[in-house]
Amino acid sequence: MNYTYQYPHPAVTTDIVIFSVRDNALQVLLIKRGGEPFKLVGLAWRICSHRRELDECAKRELHEEAGLEDVYLEQLYSFGKIGRDPRERVISVAYFTLTPSEHLKPSAGTDASDVKWFAISELPELAFDHAEIIRVARERLAAKMEYSTIGLQFMNEEFTLSQLQIVYEQATGKTLDKRNFRKWILSLDLIAETGKKFAAGAHRPAMLYRIKDPDRVDIIR
Repeated sequence: MNYTYQYPHPAVTTDIVIFSVRDNALQVLLIKRGGEPFKLVGLAWRICSHRRELDECAKRELHEEAGLEDVYLEQLYSFGKIGRDPRERVISVAYFTLTPSEHLKPSAGTDASDVKWFAISELPELAFDHAEIIRVARERLAAKMEYSTIGLQFMNEEFTLSQLQIVYEQATGKTLDKRNFRKWILSLDLIAETGKKFAAGAHRPAMLYRIKDPDRVDIIR
């Protein structure tokens, strides 16, 4: 049965903010657009057809643009300001994900010419309203780091406590006391020593840790 409507229908997209901590800095993966409008860098995004659920669209885009599967993915907010896309009315449901950069296999999709990491403090001019989406995602991330253990999502299989502290400091924008941070993270009983140590430069080798149960790394504390 065919239907007709009096008013045009907006397009719906899923836009994804991919966060990682690289070179001791919070960074976001951006894609250089290959076509008009706005031949600028921006977020991974996908038009969501009426045959796919929003989460499915976001996960498909993560897989195709970043080679990511089975990662933490959280719906962030909806962005639908009139004129945000000059082609038509577009409503974007934004998501964000956290991952160690070593797990990523970024590749430019059909609508992109390149993919690249950018420090959150050194973002270039962005397409559409992607700067606003990243700002909101950063605020959500910082807030969640204050009341949950989501920061462990950034870590590789083995890591030092200093590396973990850098993640929390970069995500929250706060300098943390080393002793208090270590006391707090160990008290949660979420990580365990591996029995191995990591040596960097002239510093004394540091104990390597692992996550005991990956399914518990985003618990509310």
